[in-house]
Amino acid sequence: MRIWFKMFKDNHLLRDTVIEDGSEDTRTHKIFHALEQVCYEFDLSKPIWLDATVAEFKRHDKARFYQDNFVEQIDFDFLEIHVIEE
Repeated sequence: MRIWFKMFKDNHLLRDTVIEDGSEDTRTHKIFHALEQVCYEFDLSKPIWLDATVAEFKRHDKARFYQDNFVEQIDFDFLEIHVIEE
């Protein structure tokens, strides 16, 4: 599985990275593990999966984490997660 994370501010891409997970773990565990990795790499607190975020991810294999998803203040507009290969 390959998951692409992108950080945007003012419609400009600030940072991006692709996390690959070839383990035999479940899809959900792979996504949570990749999110933990990218938060460590980008020096972010872990975002909260709100109901709207979960629904968007289920529909499109893509979701955006806005300020409402983070406990701490963020200096970007949103963090996007996108499953690009399973």
